[in-house]
Amino acid sequence: MLVSAAGETIKYEILIIATGSTVLRLTDFGVEGADAKNIFYLREIDDADKLVEAIKAKPNGKAVIVGGGYIGLELSAALKINNIEVTMVYPEPWCMPRLFTAGIAAFYEVYYSNKGINIIKGTVATGFTSDSNGEVKEVKLKDGRVLEADIVVVGVGGRPVTALFKEQVDEEKGGIKTDGFFKTSVSDVYAVGDVATFPMKIYNEIRRVEHVDHARKSAEQAVKVMLAIMSTVTVEEYDYLPYFYSRAFDLSWQFYGDNVGETVLFGNDDPKAEKPKFGTYWIKDGKILGAFLEGGSPDENKAIAKVARVQPSVDSLELLSKEGIAFACKI
Repeated sequence: MLVSAAGETIKYEILIIATGSTVLRLTDFGVEGADAKNIFYLREIDDADKLVEAIKAKPNGKAVIVGGGYIGLELSAALKINNIEVTMVYPEPWCMPRLFTAGIAAFYEVYYSNKGINIIKGTVATGFTSDSNGEVKEVKLKDGRVLEADIVVVGVGGRPVTALFKEQVDEEKGGIKTDGFFKTSVSDVYAVGDVATFPMKIYNEIRRVEHVDHARKSAEQAVKVMLAIMSTVTVEEYDYLPYFYSRAFDLSWQFYGDNVGETVLFGNDDPKAEKPKFGTYWIKDGKILGAFLEGGSPDENKAIAKVARVQPSVDSLELLSKEGIAFACKI
């Protein structure tokens, strides 16, 4: 049974833990002035609504984006489209470092720069100053620079919400450990989405994935398992293929698989091209494990997903680079 904060006891036959993640806030790290007004984090629809209100209240204003990941790239584009002057700040040598290679990142950084977005790499925000109304007006950087800002958007990561279940369920890699059916160590308790650390069958590893695609599919898997308990239906173990995607400006990319091993860049990655289309394969032990594609058609995106799932062997990296997306389309 569950016990609420108010002391209410709630009985259940089956419990699903789907508490997701919460954003990391600069106030968590004691950053000076991080509690100023107009410093935004994006997690819920209400967060987006408040940001839209700020954009309307600060026409042609200045925004600083703290972080160079999903939130940083997507929000920089959205703010620029809304006639806000944008500066991105992140400590890594290139954007989206957990997924992008330096070569992939170079395309997006130049593309964004050509759109008028200022990119500052290799430093972090160390403090903020506010005006008499308590609204942010400056961002202090570790390298000594000070940036004017009417709006600040912070995207520096998330944290799975598992504190409620500490020492009650087994944990691993920052999440609640489950099997391939999302059953936890406690009978009749399941965990799905960001909080679940589960067997990644395709790689024979235990992983935790923070992404909407996995959140939806893991929940679907858990429900299938529960319904199967009441019938004779057999449910197969979860067999997830990692999938990430993003859309910004006129760009749209998809990634499938695992970004480990050597890389092969292919296609037209000229940021000035009218319709750039390029991609990257990740090769380990002679097999393609991951595939990325910018500007792909629906059929081409399906092809790279199939490549990541099938993991075909590769004899020549040079030939693979020349074939590019055509290699995936013939698998």
